Amino acid sequence: MIVAVHQPQYLPWLGYFEKIARADRFVLLDIVQYKKNEFQNRNKIKTSQGWQWLTVPARYKFPMTIDEVTINNDINWRNKHWQAILSNYAKPPYFKDYKTPIENLFHTEWHRLSDVNRATIDLITTAFGITTPIDDPSSWDLSDDPTGRLVDICKHLNADTYLAGAGGHDYMDLEQFDRAGIQVKFQSFTHPTYPQHFGDFEPYMSAIDLLFNAGPKSQDVLLNT
Repeated sequence: MIVAVHQPQYLPWLGYFEKIARADRFVLLDIVQYKKNEFQNRNKIKTSQGWQWLTVPARYKFPMTIDEVTINNDINWRNKHWQAILSNYAKPPYFKDYKTPIENLFHTEWHRLSDVNRATIDLITTAFGITTPIDDPSSWDLSDDPTGRLVDICKHLNADTYLAGAGGHDYMDLEQFDRAGIQVKFQSFTHPTYPQHFGDFEPYMSAIDLLFNAGPKSQDVLLNT
């Protein structure tokens, strides 16, 4: 069984969902330290001017974990994000097919960052037709060591293979996996191209960009099938 692990991100990019799709179980690791100015509270959408950030305003103090980070709802970010999506994606062919669940997402008052991130991940995996179960490890007994934590997750799920991101080479102690009898495979994701609104193709957008432009063909585009 193949297990993949990642921190919950906001409206993640395509590589995130390719990783979920290639795994038999996916673990959302929100019990690790929050990283400011990464993708845990923001992502990109395409506009007529290129791309723009959609950022969830976070209330954060070092060294909070992701599941401890709350949202600053004094800022009307939900309306801002929805209006940005509506303005820039109303014309792509499949926007109307997914408009209601995404609009409902922004009509919900979220208080924890990890909750809104999980909601965006669940929404997009469902729309893509990805059926990989997603686990919450918050109640599991896990090591504090970064690699040891991943090994413990694999053991908890009886996995024989860990699917790591391409950057895993930089921080993982592969000998720990070897001693545990767990094979490590590294994600090799080539970003697909597809018809996109507003001119030249812009990669690395939130996965909703593919969803609105390719609709039911999104999973085939994602997995290059």
